[in-house]
Amino acid sequence: MRILPREVVLSYMRRFEYINIAWKLMPDTLRRFKADIFQALAHPTRIAIIELLEGGELSAGELMGKLGMEQANISQHLAVLRAKLIVANRKAGNQVFYSVRDPLIIEVLVLMRRYFQKHLKEAQGLLDEMDSKSMAAGE
Repeated sequence: MRILPREVVLSYMRRFEYINIAWKLMPDTLRRFKADIFQALAHPTRIAIIELLEGGELSAGELMGKLGMEQANISQHLAVLRAKLIVANRKAGNQVFYSVRDPLIIEVLVLMRRYFQKHLKEAQGLLDEMDSKSMAAGE
């Protein structure tokens, strides 16, 4: 059995300690990352932009036309999405084209749509149940 020098053992112990600290901090860091992404998605216009980009790359002008909004307003929303690395841009001549950086974000929005539809159906079921009870009570 080989015995490691004291310095090597201490070096490994320090590395393990750093890894242990980083591991403990990871959940909080991950939660902050998630919150930042959801904050960037917390505006209907930004979600609309991502949904439009689902079909592929679009120019800023095309986004303005499809959304019926002013250039300054669209630019602000695109800046937020770029800052959070949700969309990427490339310049071609005097035009800037935007695309979704990672298609996983589209999957997140699809899941949120399904979540909304599920809960909308549940709410509709509750309203229907309340209506039938009030009709039965003669209200």
